[in-house]
Amino acid sequence: MCVCACVCVCVCVCVCVCVCVCLCVCVFQDAGRETCVFPLPEPHDLFQSSQMKFEDLTKDLLRLRKDLRACTAEVEKVCSVSTEEHLQPFKDRMEAFVSEAKAELESQEKQLGDTHKMFLELCVFFSVKAKSGEKEVSLNTFFSVWHEFSTDFKDYWKKENKIILQERYVNKHILFYICPSMHSGLF
Repeated sequence: MCVCACVCVCVCVCVCVCVCVCLCVCVFQDAGRETCVFPLPEPHDLFQSSQMKFEDLTKDLLRLRKDLRACTAEVEKVCSVSTEEHLQPFKDRMEAFVSEAKAELESQEKQLGDTHKMFLELCVFFSVKAKSGEKEVSLNTFFSVWHEFSTDFKDYWKKENKIILQERYVNKHILFYICPSMHSGLF
């Protein structure tokens, strides 16, 4: 019974993806043209997103903050032991560098916090629950589903576009052979 239920769910998902692609391709302006652009994120991008972890990114930013503190301490140390004639332009350039690095680091920390908050809101919107043993939904849990959907969608997207392209090619040739005088300019 369980295998039948799994098969039914898989078939339903495949049918839904096919219908979704057909509707999307029919409505899409460049459908069946070489210039048509895939309307979803690329499956590879979604896969890479699923491999990220907010904890790792936070640790990286903390490590950068620690390295920046060490760099600032080294600059102050060099400036304190240097004579006034050898101090410039090193001091000005390093102060500008440290100031810019601090601003960039603060910006990245704020952006990471905002992104994490939006991700959690997105999980609530799509009713995605954390796996057992996890305190919150991981990027892998969320994006692996979208990666599979995007991969299937892209496969069907290519097939539908190829079909439409072939139909246009056939229709263009049929019109040419039925009404050759129209294309030659002779009426």
